[in-house]
Amino acid sequence: MKLEMKYVGLILLFLIGFGRTESKAQFSEFGLMGGVSFYLGDLNPDIPFKQVMPAGGVFYRYNFNDRFSARGAFTVGYLKGYDSKSKVASQLERNLHFESFVYDFAITGEFNFFKYAPGDMSHFITPFLFGGIAVFKFDPRAKAADGEFYELQPLGTEGQGTTVYPDRKKYSLTTAAIPFGLGVKANISKTFSVGLEWGMRYTFTDYLDDVSGTYADPEVVQAQNGFIAYELANRSNLTDEVLEGRQRGNSKTNDWYSFALITLTMNLKARPAKCPAYQ
Repeated sequence: MKLEMKYVGLILLFLIGFGRTESKAQFSEFGLMGGVSFYLGDLNPDIPFKQVMPAGGVFYRYNFNDRFSARGAFTVGYLKGYDSKSKVASQLERNLHFESFVYDFAITGEFNFFKYAPGDMSHFITPFLFGGIAVFKFDPRAKAADGEFYELQPLGTEGQGTTVYPDRKKYSLTTAAIPFGLGVKANISKTFSVGLEWGMRYTFTDYLDDVSGTYADPEVVQAQNGFIAYELANRSNLTDEVLEGRQRGNSKTNDWYSFALITLTMNLKARPAKCPAYQ
């Protein structure tokens, strides 16, 4: 949490400091975005753009000057991970999976490599970097043998909520992330611009996929959390006798998710520059 607050403070200083530049008129924009989302974690440790799913959202951007801007965005994506899609033997044996919507609200600062102003065809294109802070909601689900999808967090598949494992608490479905990435944007008229961007989210949870620690005693899971929890905790061919204490996921690394998006932006009313000499 200290790292998170330090990061937020740096972003705010970044926005406030450069937002005081008054040499240009200040513009605001409203935009739509659509593209794909994907996940990196225990069920997909290291392959970007694997099992991509649709994503989209809306955003508002405020341009302080031709180099710096701030953006608030709401993005909805769909994430999934399947051990059955892996080529790693241990993952194929584990055979877990999850799917989840992710609802992401992010505030980011943007830095333009070139001078850029919405609607200005003389400075119409620039690559940019962005970074900030995000809050997101997720709810991992998995399909049981009956063909139905079940929400995994209430089931306590790693023994959460049982009296035998009091130290294993149920994880929160709303948490923070650090978004960062790069993109390019270009004016196509005095009113509209388009863009392409790719952003990663480092999350503060290892349970985006409901997988983190070790297997709990399957008899305890079934007795206290029910048969569906017992079934979805172990989808492998491992016998119950060897499960308890065996590694189910990697608790030393948190999960990630990502958006790759195309944007369409409309310029809103410009705020006049304070000094007439710059108009």
